Amino acid sequence: MTHDHDLVLRPTPAQITAALNPPPGRNGGDLVVETLAGLGATTVFGLPGQHALGMFDALRRSSLRYIGLRVENNAGFAADAYGRVTGEAAPLLLSTGPGALTSLAALQEAAAASAPVLAISSQVPVAGLGGARKGYLHELPDQSASFRGVVKSVHTVRSQSQIPSAIAAAWKSALTAPHGPVWVEIPQDVLLAPAALPVVTAMDATPDDLVPRPELTALAADLLSRAVRPAVIAGGGVVRSDASGKLRLLAEKLNAPVVTTFGGKGAFPWNHPLSLQSWLEDRHMTDFLEDADVLLVVGSGLGELSSNYHTFAPRGRVIQIEADLGKLESNHPAVGIHADARTALQALLETTQERRDESAPERVRELLAKVAARIDGQNLTLEQNVLSAVRRSLPAGSPSFWDMTILAYWAWSAFDAQGPNLMHSAQGAGGLGYGFPAALGAAAADPTRPVLAVSGDGGALYSIAELATAKQYDLPVTWLVIDDGGYGILREYMTDAFGEPTATELHRPDYVALSESFGVTATHTTPETLQQDLTRALSTPGPSVVVLPAVLRMFAPTHLD
Repeated sequence: MTHDHDLVLRPTPAQITAALNPPPGRNGGDLVVETLAGLGATTVFGLPGQHALGMFDALRRSSLRYIGLRVENNAGFAADAYGRVTGEAAPLLLSTGPGALTSLAALQEAAAASAPVLAISSQVPVAGLGGARKGYLHELPDQSASFRGVVKSVHTVRSQSQIPSAIAAAWKSALTAPHGPVWVEIPQDVLLAPAALPVVTAMDATPDDLVPRPELTALAADLLSRAVRPAVIAGGGVVRSDASGKLRLLAEKLNAPVVTTFGGKGAFPWNHPLSLQSWLEDRHMTDFLEDADVLLVVGSGLGELSSNYHTFAPRGRVIQIEADLGKLESNHPAVGIHADARTALQALLETTQERRDESAPERVRELLAKVAARIDGQNLTLEQNVLSAVRRSLPAGSPSFWDMTILAYWAWSAFDAQGPNLMHSAQGAGGLGYGFPAALGAAAADPTRPVLAVSGDGGALYSIAELATAKQYDLPVTWLVIDDGGYGILREYMTDAFGEPTATELHRPDYVALSESFGVTATHTTPETLQQDLTRALSTPGPSVVVLPAVLRMFAPTHLD
């Protein structure tokens, strides 16, 4: 008897000849880029460094496209966005020590947002591994320890024969739900040594499916079918698993209102009769969700932002579908279903009973009217007009990337993404500097559509060097910089808490003149001309910058009441 696991793919005569006669001039770095190409990678991001030169030298002998940024953290943000918009693992090539460590904040954001980033770093020579203090340049006692608490998995290579398997294992880890960043490190001498091994060809690193347990989906289906006031919270897991269509079908079958989290923007149509949009930082919404007798939470851990700063206290039964086992029931008791959103929603579609409820759309309209009345009573016309101008100027199907700035906080709640996987921000980890380099990564993934980045003047200074990257690769990114003279949201927080701000005011450059010095077209705008200026910039090939001097305010929080 022959079993499937006994089958071995036999090499062709041509493959045997190629294996016995590998091309000359290869090193360990070639094994890295050959493995990446064999796994299906087409684009890599990064920044060269002395220990990593073997990898970068190998790039010129490969078919991979290299996008080089000016700061490792920004390269990580670009890879993060590439992974989010393509659903592919995004290779990030880094050097040892300072170069590697500079990427940590970006990898934390990728971990929080479940973005599949494949970080490959050099290491000190093999003799320095394991804590041996040789005094090598960039030496750390244990470089991987700095990443182990951030990434999904860590893979340390000690010989060239380990390179293909380690990278394939990391690739599979990055793309197995929940997606996330992974770390591979390869010693300098392993990368530089001549390679006598055969050229790496196709690699199999197919991610594992994460399917729900049928007895749990049966219980969930029964609860939802018999619910009187069901509701749904749709998180980023719905977007990442490409399950927005299934979510819509299930919501319509159950007549269940749906609110999307800030990480799940676009998972449900904004103007659908059952859409609660994204007003999670509003007490009216919190009350509405608390009143649900059955609450389905899909692809969200109900963390701080999604729970209105942990003031949300559900009174009904909670069903939570979550691919990250650590987030399952981490904040509220639930029927916890450890599964990818897509497979779990399909199971519920097949097993729930249609539920008639003509009152659901009216309850949605009433709730949104209460939210609108609260906002309208705060004299925030400027902020609403600016956000509306951004929405009207952004072409359908174009993605946007938002830094941690007041307009982004508005966008989390009030911006219509007009589809899944089109609006992204750094709200996972909350670090500054995400918007512009992330937009560059998205533009590298698809240069046929313009991309919008939004930053404040404080966050813009984190990534201003990447104007050189945008110009060098002629990437179609329009960067909107809201210049309010400082860290605007921190200014508000400190004034509210202490009566006056400290350390929030900034001396900043002339962003238009600075952009033009890079050869990037730039313009000053006003709230009245913003839509016109943004529309023009987004329709012009290549990079551009639009600077809006304006002091925006946040709407009042409700979690402090």
